[in-house]
Amino acid sequence: MRLSTVARRSSVAVATLAACATLLALPTRAHAQSDTHDPRVGLKPGLYDAGTAAKGMELVGHVNKPDIFHPNDPGGLTYANSDLAFGSHYVYQGNFSGIQIWDISNPTTPKLTAAPVCFTEQGDVSVYGHLLFVSAENTGSRLDCGTQGIQDTVSKERMLGIRIFDITDPVHPKQVADVQTCRGSHTHTLVPDPKNKGIVYVYVSGLARVRSSKEMAGCEAGDLGDPNSALFRIEVIRVPLAHPEQAKIVNSARIFNGLTQAPTHGVAYADTANGAARRSRGRFGPQFPPNTSAKDSATIERLFGKLVGAMRNDPATFKVMSDSLEKMGVPVHFPPPMPRGLGGPSQCHDITVYPAAGLAGGACSGYGLLLDIHDPVHPKRLQAVADSNFAFWHSATFNNDATSMLFSDEWGGGTQPKCRATDPIDWGADALFTIKRDHLKHVGYFKMPAAQTVDENCVAHNGGLVPVPGRDIMVQAWYQGGVSVFDFTDPAHAKEIAYFDRGPIDGTKLVLGGFWSGYYYNGYIYGSEIARGLDVFKLTPTADLTQNEIDAAALVHYDQLNVQSQPKITWPAAFPVARAYLDQLVRDGGLPAARTSAIKDALDKAQGASGAARASALRTLGAQLDKDVAGAKDAKRVRLLANVVKEMSRKG
Repeated sequence: MRLSTVARRSSVAVATLAACATLLALPTRAHAQSDTHDPRVGLKPGLYDAGTAAKGMELVGHVNKPDIFHPNDPGGLTYANSDLAFGSHYVYQGNFSGIQIWDISNPTTPKLTAAPVCFTEQGDVSVYGHLLFVSAENTGSRLDCGTQGIQDTVSKERMLGIRIFDITDPVHPKQVADVQTCRGSHTHTLVPDPKNKGIVYVYVSGLARVRSSKEMAGCEAGDLGDPNSALFRIEVIRVPLAHPEQAKIVNSARIFNGLTQAPTHGVAYADTANGAARRSRGRFGPQFPPNTSAKDSATIERLFGKLVGAMRNDPATFKVMSDSLEKMGVPVHFPPPMPRGLGGPSQCHDITVYPAAGLAGGACSGYGLLLDIHDPVHPKRLQAVADSNFAFWHSATFNNDATSMLFSDEWGGGTQPKCRATDPIDWGADALFTIKRDHLKHVGYFKMPAAQTVDENCVAHNGGLVPVPGRDIMVQAWYQGGVSVFDFTDPAHAKEIAYFDRGPIDGTKLVLGGFWSGYYYNGYIYGSEIARGLDVFKLTPTADLTQNEIDAAALVHYDQLNVQSQPKITWPAAFPVARAYLDQLVRDGGLPAARTSAIKDALDKAQGASGAARASALRTLGAQLDKDVAGAKDAKRVRLLANVVKEMSRKG
């Protein structure tokens, strides 16, 4: 979470390895706002009986959280579901208090395999081979996974860092290693060793305060110029897969050098005095312990107000207020402010790696970083970008060609309503960039367009690619704004093509919930719902997405998937892929209608044949398509179609 000073003009700051950030002002313009006439507006509230709206996707499966994670007691973060990872026919779902392992052999009816309790916050998960990695950041997290917490300021029982489980038997996951870090792990990302298949690296992003050096040697909260500071760096952990107990930190990469305070914006109209009538009843505030007295509630409110006021640049006051709140049982989830005059990021919130391209995208508080990871132990910053429309750079996604990418902005931290009708459509959104010669250029924004109520926490959150050939399509979670699927093939003009949304959990106050993440895996979209459980969706055909495109995407099969460790997508030479390209040529007018009709007839004829006759028909069509390239409006897609047809002809 971050609070910001007013900055009405949109601006972009760029920093390279050789220089500090340079501010580039963009023209001042009016901010567009959300659509109040969308079918998602006005849905009935409810926990399990809320109204729904959908386009281009169908809910085909749902399971509640297991009883041990309090499925009928929504609100707060103690039992909140978090991110997803996939391996074989299992979904691994994180939770602030443990892990859920779901068997998705039949995706429409997930079956719970295991639900070990392990208080950790926020339980970010990744899978690699037979190992499961889980982030731990709360100062009450214990090495033994106990729920009793830790009261001592210094304790050898505390676990802040990465937990490693052996999931050879998913019914009985076994904790086999812990790697402690100075600031814990809010999120983490796996990076395979490019030369040794027996090694995987973990990039750790921790947002907690630096722990005491009495608890872990070398943990010091120095400033940017202090080479020993546990701030201003990311940890790189080396994990031998055959011996995870030997996992250890092998580098602390200082990728923030030279970055100063980034531009940002101020409060939204609905959060000001003039907009008080529109303000959320479940406003930004402290999490009160159970059975808090009226007197203690007033004290907590007062301390929390002072803590928020100190978040910008008053580390001393922040520490006093934070310590006082934690003594009263109120968790403080914010990292401390930087010393006055620095203001640059001290850590990333999340990092997405794309090993096939040798690149990573770091979403790091006030900046988006483009990193070179050809040497995964020593990531290097290529560029840093900042945008005054962003409050908190949260996550990143590359397109499959690594020619564009997006960063998301978690304005309000995910616990506040930031998709209200009066909120600017480019705040709490995705910023889209082109990538050319390792250089980012900002070209546009995308935000889920439907206005949400003051009782729905909503902002951009986790998502990943939908593997439709020939297009850049992403599915993304927006908390109680639902799940949105959008096309960013033209990153300057991203367009929503499908969605699913429910009404608020409670129509009288904000109760925390909604989708933490939405990911495509082997033909289905899985949504991790913070309060409601696990949802499973199928895409359905519309004018924006044909059945052929859906079928072509389903041909992509993953053995495992961690979306922040982005894989290179390849498609088999098959008729659904060819037909998907043809549908795109028809939709966009890439070839004349008469020609696309003839190509369809030729594909039908070839598919109806077999053996040598099919191969001959495909060779003839492939040669014709090669000739079509020169005069085509969309030569690139015609060439893709020709290549698939010719490859099929060689397969016979």
